[in-house]
Amino acid sequence: VQLQASGGGLVQAGGSLRLVCTTSENILSINAMGWYRQAPGKQREFVASITNGGYAMYHDSVKGRFTISNDIAKNTLYLQMNSLSPEDTAVYYCVADRTPLRPGVYEYRRWGRGTQVTVSS
Repeated sequence: VQLQASGGGLVQAGGSLRLVCTTSENILSINAMGWYRQAPGKQREFVASITNGGYAMYHDSVKGRFTISNDIAKNTLYLQMNSLSPEDTAVYYCVADRTPLRPGVYEYRRWGRGTQVTVSS
């Protein structure tokens, strides 16, 4: 699975961005896709995921602000990010094809190149 993320950029606090991730395969054949992010000097962290059945999960810090969705016909994953804050500044990575490590914790086999999101105060 090849993943190509785009849509990052510079936005003021309170603004919105939509990240887009396109794949080379039918996303219904992928058990789950999602987004991770890595801020400067910090470890990568889970942001959101969605299964091929449409079940979505979010990190507590983005609940109510971010929405993950997909377009099956376009083999595309989205992350709508609203009410952005400087704490959301990070490189965002599109991920796919997960395996469970323990209940509620997964490892993703496929990672795309990141897209930079910068939120100014």
